[in-house]
Amino acid sequence: MVFIRRVLTASGATAVQIAEYVRGRQRIVEHIGSAHSEAELGVLLQRASELLEDPAQGVFDLGVVPAPPVKALVTPVGSGLFAAAGTAVPAGRDGPGRVVGTDSRILFGALAGVFTALGFDGLGDEVFRDLVIARVVEPTSLLDTGRVLRDLGRAPASYATMKRTLGRAGAGKYRDLIATWCFQHASTSGDVSLVLYDVTTLYFEAEKEDELRKVGYSKERRVDPQIVVGLLVDRGGFPLEIGCFEGNKAETATIVPIIKQFQARHNLADMVVVADAGMLSSSNLRELDEADLRFIVGSRMTKAPADLASHFRWHGDAFTDGQLIDTLTPRTGHRNENNPDLRAEPVWDPGTHPGSWRAVWAYSRKRAARDTATLALQESRAREVIDGQKAARTPRFVKTSGGARSLDEASLTRARQLAGLKGYC
Repeated sequence: MVFIRRVLTASGATAVQIAEYVRGRQRIVEHIGSAHSEAELGVLLQRASELLEDPAQGVFDLGVVPAPPVKALVTPVGSGLFAAAGTAVPAGRDGPGRVVGTDSRILFGALAGVFTALGFDGLGDEVFRDLVIARVVEPTSLLDTGRVLRDLGRAPASYATMKRTLGRAGAGKYRDLIATWCFQHASTSGDVSLVLYDVTTLYFEAEKEDELRKVGYSKERRVDPQIVVGLLVDRGGFPLEIGCFEGNKAETATIVPIIKQFQARHNLADMVVVADAGMLSSSNLRELDEADLRFIVGSRMTKAPADLASHFRWHGDAFTDGQLIDTLTPRTGHRNENNPDLRAEPVWDPGTHPGSWRAVWAYSRKRAARDTATLALQESRAREVIDGQKAARTPRFVKTSGGARSLDEASLTRARQLAGLKGYC
């Protein structure tokens, strides 16, 4: 049996505690706080009652409505806003107010409102909702989630219940249902004709790999097991589809499965897929094209000299701010349909240029200034390594020949020539 008890302390305050009877003895479950006035006592009793509320716990219907003790903090005098002159206000024994506890119920209510507005209440899983909101507020371990929820004014479920909820979410159709509701929201309030795709990695502090968590490529050069997460969003960044892959899976091998999964789920045919240069592979583009999908993919700077060969021959390396060059880029490195002997850039046509994709290169003076400053720093570091002033991994623009290091002048010149350019395939 769990109950609320009030205990008079040595200082004259009233302690409010949640206790239970265990083998004929009382055991303190949680200490709520100490009250020095009737008002504080009412607040603490209300807080204790909220913590005891549990839909799974039966309650005897005795027909008695509990009335928490309340004492007016201000005694009204007269009918006006202020007491009449010369009228004494009876002094109460309540002292100044004290903060006995805080929580962020407004924040929880706001996030719960978004959860409901997106239709996620259709899951009928209140514990899952609380876990989602706690994760949004403060990403932490499952064991520490109870603290986050208490800070939000919620009575958290037990750790075992949280674990069962995550297991139920993973084994059930939660992802499919949520993806459906996300698509409905995006299609009614926005536009899904253009979608953006990117990936990230999540690492685990685990000693051994398993079927999913594997050591793979890490930009932070970690050697911990990780997973690869692919996310598809609309043009406003609203999530539409998510996928999870083994940690050693190449990023380029994730985009097509996610796109096909998204198409099949919502029976879509025509849309534009946007991705960065990391997704640029001939097989990816071919599969997207075969699926009758249009795409915009960032082009690697290493392709710029070949794509812009005509421009460099006829116009040199001069560009104007905001200039666009619409040209071709080879689908593979074995066939180039862009003839530098012709002054005019070719107009891409899938029938006329079966071995090429359309490429658009844009020049920005602001980007050029930033690229030039970066190149200057890289050149300075390369010279320091060559002169032995700095020990480091071989940086950019350093080449080694016969055991001796030297500055790669050709690569540096080529990089300066391409400063300010950004390409799209």
